[in-house]
Amino acid sequence: MTIQLPGADGVLRSYTPRTEPLALTTGAPLASRTVFSAAHVVADPYADVSPDSPAAVDWDATLAFRRHLWSHGLGVAEAMDTAQRGMGLDWAGAAELIRRSAAEAKTAGGRIACGVGTDQLTGPASVEEIRKAYEEQLAVVEESGAQAILMASRALAAAAKGPEDYLDIYGHLLRQSSEPVVLHWLGPMFDPALEGYWGSSDLDTATDTFLDVIAAHPDKVDGIKVSLLDAQREIDLRRRLPDGVRCYTGDDFNYPELIAGDDQGFSHALLGIFDPLGPLAAEAVRVLDTGDVKGFRELLDPTVELSRHLFQTPTRFYKTGVVFLAWLAGHQSHFTMVGGLQSARSLPHFARAYELADGLGLFPDPALAEARMKNLLAMYGVTQ
Repeated sequence: MTIQLPGADGVLRSYTPRTEPLALTTGAPLASRTVFSAAHVVADPYADVSPDSPAAVDWDATLAFRRHLWSHGLGVAEAMDTAQRGMGLDWAGAAELIRRSAAEAKTAGGRIACGVGTDQLTGPASVEEIRKAYEEQLAVVEESGAQAILMASRALAAAAKGPEDYLDIYGHLLRQSSEPVVLHWLGPMFDPALEGYWGSSDLDTATDTFLDVIAAHPDKVDGIKVSLLDAQREIDLRRRLPDGVRCYTGDDFNYPELIAGDDQGFSHALLGIFDPLGPLAAEAVRVLDTGDVKGFRELLDPTVELSRHLFQTPTRFYKTGVVFLAWLAGHQSHFTMVGGLQSARSLPHFARAYELADGLGLFPDPALAEARMKNLLAMYGVTQ
């Protein structure tokens, strides 16, 4: 049985889907690496909303997906850019997501860390207003019992006059945080509004400022999440971290080598690609827990082609592919996204994502994934 898929050249070609998924089961807790999946939100498909409306979330399906990730031993990084922060999910929706997911984590015994930003600010803001916005969100996360991830702020990138503003804002937040936090450096390929973060477009200069923030408060920094899609820069940065401060890779292009590490260290993980790869990624880390680096790479290296496809330019629209694969995998009943973002990728992009994911055995029910892919193709006028 074959399926006709359109290529980037617009020409249909036959693909034969696999009939059995990759055999993966839940297992022992992950030991050698701390691994978070940044999780997507499931939209309410029956809500009468427009792209400019506040997000309408299907809470049952959204929380069920988080239980799926926890069941495989992964932590959940909540209310991050994968959850469409600033791209369909506003602060009111994110705050509700944080509270609900943190409560669910307590029930499920799952690890959770949540994004703290300034997205309640809707226009130009002063540094003082940005500080207060961060404080408001930090309070919500800490009151929920979750670990805080201090996310990069579009407002701060626009308002900061130089590195000193970053040192002041982050220093203030770290002094008042009740527990060690994760600092997040999100590159402009994920969000163009973050160009020049840490006070400079020169990455070497920005790195020095970032490290100055950490060096001033090492006891308040659990780790850093680096999303610059530059493996060597991440390696160089993690080698300069103070003892006890972890590096969580956010590099969705080079994660296998960064997690495997070298004789001078390794990266933990906080990745959007581990949303669709969750069970396979957990299995790979369990292999790594035994000291089998080769086996780990054999499992995870073949997934990089899919990840690079989902995160291709414009990278910020990777969320569309992530939700698309969750629909094909049966984690949700529809392919609708908050903010209407399901329209952000082309049919050939979806077709290739399906083919790559199916080839990896990611779909628990390959027949269901094939049927849903055919339904999508039919909507675009592709007959089988």
